[in-house]
Amino acid sequence: MKIKGALSLSSYSILFRRFCHGSPSSSSSPRPGLLEQYKRLVRQGKLQHDMHQERVATELDDLLERLRKYEIDMEDYHAKMSRWEESRENERRHLLLEEAKSKQNGGLWIKGKDRNENGILGNWMSRRRGSVEPGVGKMVSYLNREKKLDSLVGQRPHLPVAPKGIYLYGNVGCGKTMLMDMFYNATGGIVQHRRRYHFHEAMLEIHEQMHGIWKKERESKDETSSGNVVGGFRWIASLPFDAKVKEWLIGEEKYNQEVQRKHILSAVADKFLIDRVSHTCGASLLCFDEIQTVDVFAVVALSGILSRLLSTGTVLVATSNRAPEELNQDGMQREIFLDFLSKLEYNCKTVHVSSDTDYRRLIPIDKVDQVHYFWPLNSANSAKFELAWQEVCSESGANIISTVLPVMFGRSLEVAESCNGSAKFDFEYLCGRPVGAADYIAIARNYHTVFISQVPVMSMKIRDKARRFITLIDELYNHHCRVFCLSSSSIDELFQGTEEGTLFDMESFQFETDIEGGKLRRDVTAVGTMGTRPTTTGLEFIMSGQEELFAFRRAISRLIEMQSPLYLQGVKSMHTLFCQKNSQLAARTSNLSQSSPSI
Repeated sequence: MKIKGALSLSSYSILFRRFCHGSPSSSSSPRPGLLEQYKRLVRQGKLQHDMHQERVATELDDLLERLRKYEIDMEDYHAKMSRWEESRENERRHLLLEEAKSKQNGGLWIKGKDRNENGILGNWMSRRRGSVEPGVGKMVSYLNREKKLDSLVGQRPHLPVAPKGIYLYGNVGCGKTMLMDMFYNATGGIVQHRRRYHFHEAMLEIHEQMHGIWKKERESKDETSSGNVVGGFRWIASLPFDAKVKEWLIGEEKYNQEVQRKHILSAVADKFLIDRVSHTCGASLLCFDEIQTVDVFAVVALSGILSRLLSTGTVLVATSNRAPEELNQDGMQREIFLDFLSKLEYNCKTVHVSSDTDYRRLIPIDKVDQVHYFWPLNSANSAKFELAWQEVCSESGANIISTVLPVMFGRSLEVAESCNGSAKFDFEYLCGRPVGAADYIAIARNYHTVFISQVPVMSMKIRDKARRFITLIDELYNHHCRVFCLSSSSIDELFQGTEEGTLFDMESFQFETDIEGGKLRRDVTAVGTMGTRPTTTGLEFIMSGQEELFAFRRAISRLIEMQSPLYLQGVKSMHTLFCQKNSQLAARTSNLSQSSPSI
């Protein structure tokens, strides 16, 4: 089909969005620079020129060039760090074993004398030293050992100076996410460790990693309390020491872990971006879409994680609807936020994408092909909606089944109708119950096509459902899913409900946050409900009218783009399920070509 007119910058973003995270570029040939890509697309008539977007493309292009050199510097740094960390850990264990030998040979309680020769005095000193060891003694022992390691191994290698990242902010549909995704795609084959996160996905991963750390700590304590002294330190079991000495060694190791756990956000940050299993070295890049601080957890977690990443050489490219200083308008955890703000301003250049145009609204859509959003709710459109579902299932060649979808934290979600990558729900099931981003991410990752029926016009009367629906659309869009809707109204009128006589009161708009039954922000050690439905406990928060207005506009803008031919064409190349199938097919083709005999 021929599309008339220039495509918007936002619509063209589907050609660059990379949700198959971390896969390097398959092509070894050099790519054109980001600015040249932008200009070429404008010349071809595929993009509409915008002076503000071209300025941002220039900034990102400059950063891309700086990253090429930075990658080389970081490869050298990581190689040195790997050797330094290995040497330090070896020396640390060596020091521990030397101390253990000393205690085994008579220095466990009193240095320099056999405790049997000291009688009552020896027993008294034994009890006295034993009472000090768990507290101050362990701390002193730990600090002395760290000081010795500094002198034996030397200071850690010097971290190269990272190029400044970029923080983009601007209105809905101005192209900031598209530009970030173009940049992310261009870094393939240049930056070793890179991730693209959306806000909801990042918050859930942070929570999951924190939960994992505390769960491991709890299991270790349970092993110890059950009489398994060795617990998680298996290497100690085979050492030729008495039980008392092994107990001391385990105590020292546990104290070392406790010191590390006091900085849990730093520990999470170290695992947040880089898959260390591959043992590859290089620079790190984090592309973060829609940074926001909706509550205390977001302020503390983002501050801790991003501050750590920035201080260890990660380059940040982020988007938001707000300038950095406006992120925390409610003043939550002010000191923590101000410290984070200073790090952000030091490590990132703030760029305002000052275009006021919502380019998604300029996407040309052929009404004949616009068959993914059915309205109003009547028998004719209901029949068309059901027919579309049957056609999708028929094309897949599979049967319609019911299944249970795994969700984070041991939870699950019932899917009454699914068919080989497609699923059908009604609005009330997805948005009328206390579910949240974790459920929607699970749906978006497991289904490339999602049908949603009975979508109502939204008003203050169903404000909590409206917020969930916005989050649902965000995740389906971010994972590049195809969406069919059967709705009471057109997209533009979706948030214009007047059931209570007025439109949304933007000055006092309030939603529930029901992500993981409130446990995301109340108790990160909790595992969530094991049944098919989440808990109903919620944590309410109030967002400013401007923030909610932005969320509504973004949802409408994205729903419009999701009906465009270009977006729909991109589903098969961008959704995770198709990425996996394409990779498996390429691998099988490669194996067949290698195993074929030469003729």
